[in-house]
Amino acid sequence: MKAFLLAAGHGTRLRPFTDTVPKCLLPIRGTPLLEIWLRLCERFGIQEVLLNLHSHAPQVRNFLSNRRTKNLAVKLVEEQILLGSAGTLRVNRDWIGNDECFWIFYADVLADPDLTGMLQFHRQRNPIATLGVYEVPDPSRCGIVTLAADGSIEKFVEKPAKPEGRLAFSGLMLGTQSLLDAIPARAPVDIGFDLLPQLAPGMLAYPLKSYVLDIGTHENYRIAQQTWREQGSLL
Repeated sequence: MKAFLLAAGHGTRLRPFTDTVPKCLLPIRGTPLLEIWLRLCERFGIQEVLLNLHSHAPQVRNFLSNRRTKNLAVKLVEEQILLGSAGTLRVNRDWIGNDECFWIFYADVLADPDLTGMLQFHRQRNPIATLGVYEVPDPSRCGIVTLAADGSIEKFVEKPAKPEGRLAFSGLMLGTQSLLDAIPARAPVDIGFDLLPQLAPGMLAYPLKSYVLDIGTHENYRIAQQTWREQGSLL
């Protein structure tokens, strides 16, 4: 399978760390976040990854040039002008080819999910997309899903002013050709704001029981340094 690994953001909330280092190369207990993601892909048999770049792109290229792997091909796409997360998917659609489904990962999420179980869950019903979801303490900062009894997503709202629950999109998902068809033909265009709300109720939610943490704030970055080694299984 193939996976989009979205890493082109500026990381403004993590300044001054990201003034000189791209967010995807920030170390988690000594290991760059990008390395953790690439190990995860290798562990679950993902063979090709498309990594989009923008801020501090030369550092990412240098990191990858010094990394040895036999089973994972990484395609780098540098965006001179940011396309938005969904825009990256649309512009690089030819890379997916005719594959029925593919992974989409937000590179600023630290996670240790069961991708095999999530893929099996997706293939049982073949929805437009399957979103990994988890409970969060502050739903106003996340994409929040409302579920039907059968696990389908009735509603998706990105960063709601008045959240209807705490079940959030994790930044891990399985997409399909139908998802690509639904992306608006403009740029920038965002997965959370512009794409997922229009796809409900054609999506499913897969509860993630393992470690998930959005490395988007100084507080969460600090928490990651304290908790990842104990709970993560990749290091």
